[in-house]
Amino acid sequence: MEIARVRQQVRRFYDGGVPGRDQQPGLPPDPGQDPRIVLERHTESGLESFSMERRIAYDDRHLGELLVPADPDAFRTDLTSVPALFTWLVPKTGAHLPAALLHDGLVQDPDEAASYVSTLGHRVDRVEADRIFRDAMADTGTGVVRRWIVWSAVTLATLVLGRDLPWAAATTWRYRGAVALTVLGIVVLGYSAIADLFDLAWPATFELPWMGERPWWLEVVGGFAGAVTIPVALGLLWGRFRMAGAIVGVLLAVLLPVTLGLAAIAGSYLAVERASARWPMVTAGIAALAVAVAIAVTLALSV
Repeated sequence: MEIARVRQQVRRFYDGGVPGRDQQPGLPPDPGQDPRIVLERHTESGLESFSMERRIAYDDRHLGELLVPADPDAFRTDLTSVPALFTWLVPKTGAHLPAALLHDGLVQDPDEAASYVSTLGHRVDRVEADRIFRDAMADTGTGVVRRWIVWSAVTLATLVLGRDLPWAAATTWRYRGAVALTVLGIVVLGYSAIADLFDLAWPATFELPWMGERPWWLEVVGGFAGAVTIPVALGLLWGRFRMAGAIVGVLLAVLLPVTLGLAAIAGSYLAVERASARWPMVTAGIAALAVAVAIAVTLALSV
């Protein structure tokens, strides 16, 4: 995949107006006005989503004017679709929000009505929607690192889900195989790398030649080098999406220990939250006991 430098052009985003409804005239897009993001919050079964009271307009470099949503009454968005564990890296809102809302409108299942309007009559498949997302983030001033990370993440979802793609099913399965091999290889190697670094006798591990029996700091350096080299090589299996494969692979390899730690913390929090709701007195007693033990250990070790 070619990497083209996209120069920021903030005026590509503008107010998309309001479509007419109930025989009432709407407001047309106005390229002279900044985009107005007006959201209404909805909750259903504990899940949060938002509708857009006004359209957002974007003048794409290849497809021209795109308006989102097509029908404000039928459109729902969760803002930037990021797993909770990774909101520290890519927050739900920020400079990239207009691009995220645009992408939500452009992405759809084949059996769904289009949630965007192309003034020039173009149909946007999912791969093209991801490309537009990346370019649009550049126009909002999103940093180059973040926008390539986000593009790689949505490309991963596109290849795995395999919906609304401009190629045959066999090609979709080839991409899925490349994704699976990349993730499996990095997880297996990462598992052995962690065991090697901490000299742990975990089952089904093997010694990595770039780490081995060396001083700990050399093992860290070797582990980091391997966490970059191996994913970049595996990313070549992704063909035209090799840049996304390399970025996803490196992030997975480098952030695997961090992600496991965050997952453990998040899991513990959810367990405590549910326990406190179900057995409040028991949870309070356990918390008091834990505090008492912590105080006793602190005093004992301080003597």
